Amino acid sequence: MKNQVVHIKSIAHATHDVLHIVTEKPEGMTFKPGQATELFVDESGWENEGRPFTFTGLPEQEHLEFMIKTYPSHNGVTEKLLSLKAGDRVILNDVFGAIAYKGEGTFIAGGAGVTPFISILRHLKSQGKLGDNKLIFANNSEKDIILKNEFQTMLGDNFINILSEDTVGGIAHGRITEKFLKNCGLAYDKPFYICGPPPMMEAVVEQLAHLNVSKDQMVTEAF
Repeated sequence: MKNQVVHIKSIAHATHDVLHIVTEKPEGMTFKPGQATELFVDESGWENEGRPFTFTGLPEQEHLEFMIKTYPSHNGVTEKLLSLKAGDRVILNDVFGAIAYKGEGTFIAGGAGVTPFISILRHLKSQGKLGDNKLIFANNSEKDIILKNEFQTMLGDNFINILSEDTVGGIAHGRITEKFLKNCGLAYDKPFYICGPPPMMEAVVEQLAHLNVSKDQMVTEAF
């Protein structure tokens, strides 16, 4: 798909450092839940500064939706996004992505690595097919948990949080470990979907291997 210019319909904070952006949807654009596109700010000096962001809405919706973690200290694209408002324009490129749903299992996300899973889980919910899917979500603090209330409502006890910095009643503290995974009541013969920072992903893949989860069962994408 050639570059498509679209207007921002709304832009607001979903958390203290995550933007919820809704844009127009180019005619003929389609995506599968879990896929992403490259997004550029349509302003002089920014046209070549594209970054990959995952679609977080549903494929059948008439608009596009993104949840984008911002890094103001990086002086880059996400900082620029913080200055945009409804009516401003962004450019979208081709659709791509390695995360695709292969059946009921466990989703393991680190921080903004949850974004490919948002559309997948919302899509399953819209079809009444959430089943026994679980989401393990690792963050630094409670304020970092993207869509906490929506996930809680959607998944109930199958929404499992762990925080590396905050100590919060009812939420596990620390990092994902083999022992932690063993206590989550997981089905080790089903798919595991893993997305997050590379060091976290490497650790989780190794831990799952120790629990006899095969590489074929793991669907991974580095954030």
